[in-house]
Amino acid sequence: MVGYNIDREILEKIENWLQQPIDEKDKEWIKNNLENNPKALVEAFYADLEFGTGGLRGIIGIGSNRMNKYTVSIATQGLANYIKQNADKPFKVVISYDSRIMSKEFAEITADVLSANDIEVFLFSELRPTPLLSYAVRYLKATAGVMITASHNPKQYNGYKVYWSDGGQLVPPHDKGVIDEVKKVGEYSNVARDFNKSLIHIINDEIDHAYLKQLNNLQFLAMVKPKTQKIVFTPLHGTGITMVPKALNDWGFNQIHLVEEQSIPDGNFPTTVSPNPEEKAAMELALKNAKKINADLVLATDPDADRVGTGIKLPDGNYKLLNGNQIASLLTYYNLEMLKSRNALPSNSFIVKTIVTTELMRKIADDYNVKTYDVLTGFKYIAELIRIKEGKEKFICGGEESYGFLSADWVRDKDAIMTSCQIAEMQEYADRNGKTLLDILKILYETYGYFYEDQKSIAMTGIEGMENMKKLMDNYRSNPPMEINNTAVVKILDYQLSIAKDLINNTTQAILLPKSNVLQFILENDTKITIRPSGTEPKIKYYFAIVKKNINNKSYIEMWKELEKEMAKLKEFADKI
Repeated sequence: MVGYNIDREILEKIENWLQQPIDEKDKEWIKNNLENNPKALVEAFYADLEFGTGGLRGIIGIGSNRMNKYTVSIATQGLANYIKQNADKPFKVVISYDSRIMSKEFAEITADVLSANDIEVFLFSELRPTPLLSYAVRYLKATAGVMITASHNPKQYNGYKVYWSDGGQLVPPHDKGVIDEVKKVGEYSNVARDFNKSLIHIINDEIDHAYLKQLNNLQFLAMVKPKTQKIVFTPLHGTGITMVPKALNDWGFNQIHLVEEQSIPDGNFPTTVSPNPEEKAAMELALKNAKKINADLVLATDPDADRVGTGIKLPDGNYKLLNGNQIASLLTYYNLEMLKSRNALPSNSFIVKTIVTTELMRKIADDYNVKTYDVLTGFKYIAELIRIKEGKEKFICGGEESYGFLSADWVRDKDAIMTSCQIAEMQEYADRNGKTLLDILKILYETYGYFYEDQKSIAMTGIEGMENMKKLMDNYRSNPPMEINNTAVVKILDYQLSIAKDLINNTTQAILLPKSNVLQFILENDTKITIRPSGTEPKIKYYFAIVKKNINNKSYIEMWKELEKEMAKLKEFADKI
């Protein structure tokens, strides 16, 4: 490309890659683009992939800023070095993978590099969900685990999530420790490649059986009565097909109707633009099937089956898609109510939510005299808190707005298998009591207030996007809004500076959470706006939360229309950047 100059530092990185023992075809690709498309090379090499809230994640391709066999090998060598320096023998790592392009290959490369470092490896024989990997780390008493997945990202992405011995994703100090070791490895020539296949053990169905057996203990409804719910399930071409139907059958649900077009694992996700159950488009085939058979419930898991989307049937035969906050609120209520009704709710119980998840969870927990803890965005922080409180307080459940939930401490990540079973059972419970899940949700709103949350993301890709995100966050810090939509801002929480400012009383308070590039603005009507760069995708995210009491005895529809109108106006705040 004539006239395009590559930064000297990036050019040196590219030239260094050409000196590495990488495949000849990959060297040719780099040389060809250096001559014909240098801009593409800059995007591929301007940075190194780093662990965010979702671990290592990026577009598949050649380059230091891409997911490929070399970056996966370098990351694995860094992990191996960290394990050998910071963990007790015997060193053992469990590896699983999803249906994405290159997932199996990346899993096998990870196993090979670990074996070359004299670390014993337990590799799933076939694709399996993220929560099963978390469970397997604990079940096998492993040092660590690796899950090859990019969760719900578009098809061109893949990722590499690392778990520690507690079954949770890496948190401080381990996350920074691994990153530092990966940086020390630096280049592919420093990766051990004398593989020892005798150290690699293949996991067949032993973990499946152990997990399903333990999962059955979470059932609240006795098996004396047949469960009548008709369920449409789609794994969105991912790993959910391997475990969710089995689990639902074990719980007595024998009317499971699969969305056949989406039941074959396929990293190209041919039937949907994005395999994300948060998006209505991803649910369309399932909803179409549900209408055809008059199903009671629709469930959809993302590719690594840690998140689940839910559709419930309305009296008019149409379906309502619940958002992540509604799912989390319903499940919080269901778990607490079922435990309390059986006199099985411990006095030292607690639930966990992230700082951008609905406050309705807290209101419900308060009513049951159960403590609520807030953590930073990312389910790894929920897992960390479970570990910290272990043996002192009893974890009941934890959730986040992005469709992740967990109801047992023997898994340490969000679990769509477990959650699918609990949603189905909750639907059965409502039906047996002459209600729908929407009826229960309305009762919660009337009791605690109407909580309405929404979000908006603005893509900011490439080098320019990263710079713009930084400028945007810096500007909000140096010039914070004093009012939004003619409503005064009364509190500003800066999680990077660990300071909460009360603008009414002119006081400050320390935020006792790890530092994170997050800002929250609380308005005098309890509206909350949270802004943060995404930890897994090149975008800035805005979270909006409104709460209103139904003081004039309005109908549910009237209240919701009022909230929607207010939310539309509130979201204009993000358009002013």
